[in-house]
Amino acid sequence: MLIRSWNLFHGRTLPSGRRRYFERMVRLICEDGPAIVALQELAVGTLRRLEAWSGYSAYGDVAAPARLPRKLAAFLTDVDPNRLRSAVEGQANAILVAPGLEVTEHRSIVLNPRGFRKRAAEELGLGVVARLMWARERRVCQALRIRLDAGRTAVVGNLHATSLRNDKRVADAELLRAAAFVDGLADPGEPVVLAGDFNVTVVTSPTLRALGSSEWGFSQAGPGFDHVLVRGLMPQGRERHWPEDLRRHGDVLLSDHAPVELEVR
Repeated sequence: MLIRSWNLFHGRTLPSGRRRYFERMVRLICEDGPAIVALQELAVGTLRRLEAWSGYSAYGDVAAPARLPRKLAAFLTDVDPNRLRSAVEGQANAILVAPGLEVTEHRSIVLNPRGFRKRAAEELGLGVVARLMWARERRVCQALRIRLDAGRTAVVGNLHATSLRNDKRVADAELLRAAAFVDGLADPGEPVVLAGDFNVTVVTSPTLRALGSSEWGFSQAGPGFDHVLVRGLMPQGRERHWPEDLRRHGDVLLSDHAPVELEVR
């Protein structure tokens, strides 16, 4: 079973331009039939199109709501997508589930609600600027319970943590909150998948290192910010990041992130 995660960068490319490629990205990431795909940095208005583009069942959760109607928001963002990003279109996460797999539960949690930010900011000693930056955009972790082969079920979580360039402790705190969320949803012995853009690496994140320990029991994280971690499923090797040629489209690269994938059984 192949599990993938990709931050779509609001449909943008490297080098940057005014054209966006949400549909092309979704079709690309699903075209060889992975079982589960976790997506981040989607425009809210794309959620209704994911099933048509992918042929998969799509489960979306809004992090930052759109501020304008879908068509108007898309039109304005297309004028300068690199500057506006999610400002008017909003931002969402989604999990795509291949045909033949049944979803029996769909839940979500806000990773940076006001009360949590207040407590964590005090513990971390965050200054005013960092606190304001953290509050700027809501982040979520979504989770599905999916029925796999032979009657097994698994809890699959998908998150996009906050990025504060000069303080990775914020993303680390959100990762711990997401991990506790999916762990709490899982029944004893039930497999768990935690995927997404964690915005931390094993170097910068005590939580990410702990998840790979015997205490949590997840698979080992690879390099970079994007990860697919599993517990109760057997990884067939390590996380793999796509080489650039697989996401090249003409003269540009789709997204500033490479998809990451993990084969399990």
